[in-house]
Parts: sequence; structure tokens; C-alpha cells
Amino acid sequence: MTDYTKYLTSQVTLGKMNRREFMGRAAAFGITLAAAGTMFDTAAKAQEPKRGGNLKLGLEGAAATDSRDPAKALSQFMFVANRNWGDMLVESEPLTGQPVPALAESWEPSADASTWTFNIRKGVKFHDGKELTIDDVIKTLQRHTDEKSESGALGVMKSIKEIKADGDKLVLVLTEGNADMPLLLSDYHLVIQPNGGLDDPNAQIGTGPYKVTSFEAGVRATFERNKDDWRQDRGFVDTIEMIAMNDATARIAALSSGQVHYINRVDPKTVDLLKRAPNVEILSTSGRGHYVFIMHCDTAPFDNNDLRMALKYAMDRESMLEKVLNGYGKIGNDFPINETYALYPEGIEQRAYDPDKAAFHYKKSGHSGSVLLRTSDVAFPGAVDAAVLYQESAKKAGIEIEVKREPGDGYWSNVWNVQPFSTSYWGGRPTQDQMYSTAYLSTADWNDTRFKREDFDKLLLQARSELDEAKRKDMYRTMAMMVRDEGGLILPMFNDFVNAASKNVKGYVHDIGNDMSNGFVATRVWLDA
Repeated sequence: MTDYTKYLTSQVTLGKMNRREFMGRAAAFGITLAAAGTMFDTAAKAQEPKRGGNLKLGLEGAAATDSRDPAKALSQFMFVANRNWGDMLVESEPLTGQPVPALAESWEPSADASTWTFNIRKGVKFHDGKELTIDDVIKTLQRHTDEKSESGALGVMKSIKEIKADGDKLVLVLTEGNADMPLLLSDYHLVIQPNGGLDDPNAQIGTGPYKVTSFEAGVRATFERNKDDWRQDRGFVDTIEMIAMNDATARIAALSSGQVHYINRVDPKTVDLLKRAPNVEILSTSGRGHYVFIMHCDTAPFDNNDLRMALKYAMDRESMLEKVLNGYGKIGNDFPINETYALYPEGIEQRAYDPDKAAFHYKKSGHSGSVLLRTSDVAFPGAVDAAVLYQESAKKAGIEIEVKREPGDGYWSNVWNVQPFSTSYWGGRPTQDQMYSTAYLSTADWNDTRFKREDFDKLLLQARSELDEAKRKDMYRTMAMMVRDEGGLILPMFNDFVNAASKNVKGYVHDIGNDMSNGFVATRVWLDA
């Protein structure tokens, strides 16, 4: 069964889709009426979501340096944790990626998409009993526009010129038109907090389906169901326990033995072995996530584009995909966009492993001696093995890469975005604009390749406000070529998100392009005893 049909049947099971809508969507997908009817009847008779139980997740990505402030969320662990207790104004629909209401129940743009008006949902309460107000929303967004907040959404928020109220409505005045604005507000950092989080950004008080009962950075977090949740289609389990498990072997052992119900970051090389466990189901979702080798363009020796090109041509992508991802992914082309994005730039020649071209650019760069690459198991599944493979392929071009394995704890604060050459990952973003704004805009805090070009920034802003899709697509193509041929990004592969769960975990939603059901895994599933 495809991800699409799984999604359709899950919506029927959850009571979110009637027969007529299901049949229409199934027919549009090419499913015969007879088959669709059978699928609907089976889904309709399927078990309704059960409430109760303690859901346990063993997750990679936690660190002692993790911040409770959602603005500073970096890791996979905090991505899920913040989804449990917090809500954004907008969410994305799992199948299409289109914006859908959350704390904002509707919105309306001006004719040029430079002003957006949002109707804020009424009757929603924070975990402390305080009712959500327009003031909380405004102050939350304002906090994320302040550079002192160190928000991961700062690059997105800088496009907003004014944040104000019109009665009980939110009005955002942008520096230029942006048709993607609602989706940008689905950024997982933009959790709406009481008084915007200005009193205490670390309080972990939100409007989400679960309340935080304990939190120990790098160790575990626990939650209890919010009985006053404004939504009824989530929060099925009574309690959630998230356990930090940065060791891949420990995660697999914990799931196989029944100590946890769900784990993330399954190494593709272990999938076949894990499939043998009778109680385990593999949950693989393709999308926008990508594994990367990042060079700081403003730091020697990587400030030399010939050296960067040499290192790009020295990457054997086919081997990397086969040996690191075990085929669970697609080849990358050194820009962070793939076919899952709207207006994907077509016709860009695929960069291939070429030791001769690598050697040519390496000689032209004038560099001598080894190149230091820092990596860790937490950078992405198989990151250390990938670094060693890269080391071997580069040797054929006469390039010596020194691989330094760093400890997992503290990697995201001490190595990523700090050291000039390291391995990392990106989970992708809902739109091309947001991906580029977050990681490639010159002023973005998370510009982890230090790619800073005025012409790129200008083109990004132009594309953001361009309503002609053909023109906008051409702009995105030019931007992709800039990053590919002059940036510090080596992107050998887009990964499938490979996770796993015990078979008594029901209702899992494969969210397009996103990992762990876009972070909502714990709030969407239920346990079948």
C-alpha cells in the first residue's frame, strides 16, 4: 500500500473523511471504484483510536545542552518534545504540505500578498489556565524577530516589517509580498507561549495536547495529557515518556525487547535485521531531509572555491547512497531542494564522482596537506562510515581527508555551525523560500556554510514576492546553481526517514517530506494493547 492510500485509510479510521470524499480522492489517484469501496469499508471497520496507556519513545538527538526554549530547538529530541506541549498558528497538511489552521483558524492576504490577516482561535487555554489572547500571539512572534532570542526562525521572521492587532485579529505587514507566509508560520520554533515567552521562555507552557511533567536535558522528558486540549483528534495516550538514546544499537535493542514503542534514526544497514523481529514495523518516509558535508565559505582553506569544487567532485554519491543509506534515499546535487518541493528547478546536470576533475580543482586551489573533517554518529545515521567512505574516494583524487570523530553529546553546540568542515543533516522545510531563508540567506543564524552573497539574497527576496510561477521557478533555478557551484554545501544524498515502532502503535501518519510525522508522532498515534 502506498503512503497515499495509507493516509486516506487512516483519515477514514480517524473519522476525518466520509465515503464520498474518500472515493473521490481514491479515483483521482487511479484506484478503481470497487477497490476503493473495499478499502473504505475495511478502514471504516478498523479499530477506532484508543485512549490510554503510556507511550515510550527512544530518540536519538538529545544533548545536555538542549534548551527548553522552543526558539533554540536544535535536536530531533526537542523537535518532538516541543510538538507535544506547544502549538503554532498554522500546521501543514500531511499529504499535500499545504497550510491548514491551528491556533489561527483562518487567514486572508492582501492583493499583493504583502499584508496577511489571521483570525486567532477563541476559547483556547494555556496549560496554566490562562486564555490565549492576541497579545500572546503578537509577543511570541515579536520575540522571534529579536536577534537576542537566537531563534531558529529568525531568518523567516526578518521578512515581517510589522506585527500588530486589528481588534482580535493578527495582522502581519511584510517587507515584500510572500505567498508562502502561512506555511512559514508552521515553523516548529514558533510555539505560541504566554506573554510570548518573555517572562520565561523555558517554562514549557503552551496550548498543546500534553503538559510537561519533567524534563532533564540529554536524559528524558515526560508528559501527561492535557485534559483541556482544544482539539479532540490528537493526544490519545495518557502519558508520554521520551528517553534519550543516542546509541543506535541501544535504540534497536530497546524496541526489539519492548522497552520502548518507537525509535527514530534507524540505520538503513540494520533494517533487514530489524524486520526479523515479529513485533516491529519499519516506518520509512521519503522527503526533503538531506545528509550533508558543510564547509564554511568564509574560513580558510574553504574560502577557496576551487578547493570546495575539488571536495564536491571527490564525493562518490552512488556509493554513499548504496553503502550508507542501503538505498533508502536519492542522490543529491549540492543544493538543498528535491522533487518534493513545488517549483523544483529542473534540468540541472547531476554532479557525479570525478577524481580527475577533483584533482584539477585541488591543484588549482594551491592547497596542500590534509583537510580536517569532523563527524559524529549523531550527525546522521552512518555519518562516521560516510566520512570514511569519503576519505577513500578523495584519495583517488590525491586529496587527504583527516576524519575526526567527535562525541555525540555537545556536537550540535560545539561542532555544527562552529567548526569549518563537518557532517550534518537538514530535515528540509515546507517551501524552497524557507529552506533558503533559514540556511543560505547571508543574515540567517543557521547559515551553516557561511554562504553570503548579495545577489543571492536579492534574488531570494524577488522570488518570494513573485506571483508568476514560471518566473519564480526560473529564479529558484538560478539560486540552486549558485549554491551548487559556489557554495559550501556537499549534498550527496536525500535520505528517507527510517524509523520503527512496535506493531501495537497505531495511527502513524507519514507526513510528506518530514521526519517522525513532522514531529507529531507522539500526539497522533495510539496504543492497541
